[in-house]
Amino acid sequence: METNENLQKRNVKKTSRYLAMSILERTDKTGSYSNLLINEAIQKNKLSAADARLLTELVYGVLQRKLTLDFYLAPFLSEAKKIDVWVRNLLRLSIYQMIYLDKIPVHAILFEAVEVAKKKGHIGISKFINGVLRNADRKGFPSIEMIEDPIERLSIELSMPTWLVERFIADIGLEETQKMGESLLHPSHSSARVNEKFLTVEEAIEAMEEEGFGVRKSAISSVGIISDGGHFASSPLFQSGQLTIQDESSQLVAPILQLEPHHQVLDACAAPGGKTTHIASYLSAEAGGKVTALDLHEHKVALITENAKRMHIEDVVVAMKLDARNVDQVFPNEQFDRILVDAPCSGLGLMRRKPDIKYTKKEKDLLNLQKVQLGILEQVAPKLKVGGLLVYSTCTITNEENKETVEKFLATHKNFEQASIKVEESLSGCLKDGSLQLYPHDFGTDGFFISCLRKVQN
Repeated sequence: METNENLQKRNVKKTSRYLAMSILERTDKTGSYSNLLINEAIQKNKLSAADARLLTELVYGVLQRKLTLDFYLAPFLSEAKKIDVWVRNLLRLSIYQMIYLDKIPVHAILFEAVEVAKKKGHIGISKFINGVLRNADRKGFPSIEMIEDPIERLSIELSMPTWLVERFIADIGLEETQKMGESLLHPSHSSARVNEKFLTVEEAIEAMEEEGFGVRKSAISSVGIISDGGHFASSPLFQSGQLTIQDESSQLVAPILQLEPHHQVLDACAAPGGKTTHIASYLSAEAGGKVTALDLHEHKVALITENAKRMHIEDVVVAMKLDARNVDQVFPNEQFDRILVDAPCSGLGLMRRKPDIKYTKKEKDLLNLQKVQLGILEQVAPKLKVGGLLVYSTCTITNEENKETVEKFLATHKNFEQASIKVEESLSGCLKDGSLQLYPHDFGTDGFFISCLRKVQN
């Protein structure tokens, strides 16, 4: 942990607080994903484990509670005064530490904020920040309970835009929306999938514990392990391809395809290849099995190939650059036994790991995405053999992109029917109308949707 003395000795630009402020500024200005910026900053600045933890805590803490922090800050800022993005984020960062981190004294928070402000701006800005923070510390913060409008109050409490709060209340009710929103304010655990071609889950847990990881079995995936800390990518098991980083919810997709070693499989929206490699683990090159993985971008196709090699399943994986809506240009009808459409979506199921998402998505995005999702389903449907399974999945939790997309597809494709889904007993409560809908607060995973459709005739 940094102290005042350390901060004075070190280059301020390399401190966790300065880096956190810079990352928050970039996410606001460019829409870059915070998780990628955090990893980049840790590696580029060679942060110690303690400083990396503090940086991660500060960035995620502020992003998860941005609307709440702005509510707390509002009485101390003049509405008429425009302030730079970085200044606002430095104030959010400081307020977050004052309210939610109990191990850092207020005088240290103020000192460090002023030092960052001097380095990034000038003496006048540092005096402004010092004044705002001292005023807030002296007068105290406003109470959220005083907000009269119940939707606005919940929006500030959960730090979630009002349109999203209203949408989730309409979909799952007030109580579940509150539970979900509160769960999103807490850090996610790490999860990984064991490559059972090489070792069992029990053997993987034993090996990881010997490496110093605290790991346990997933409650929902038979091939999943989870950890509350640690960096799976640094593990020898990851580097040797015996383990891959994948959310538990994503690990549920491949088993639902009911794969056989000889199957021809189309993974229509495949990058970065986590589900492709899982599908490949069920296939056999000797039996003629193969998964064809598509993505729009060349560099993402390369990533799929790289993942397949690391996992030692490259003999059954073919990665191609192709828009899934153009499959008719390449593949004949009824070529595939199984098709996975892990469709482009709003990603609202990822709000815990990528909290920036909840502030950037707009209501109109949902219906536009539904059109894309239906377009892909429309194009791939003829490529499936009669009797084959088409699995549709997303990492989001809105009805428009999930239940309604499936309903609209089935309404116009009478040659398909809903197929049953077999899952672990722990997930039985998440099956609704024949599909699996996981919310982020159910098991602490990403929010995820899976529906399985069978082609009954041409």
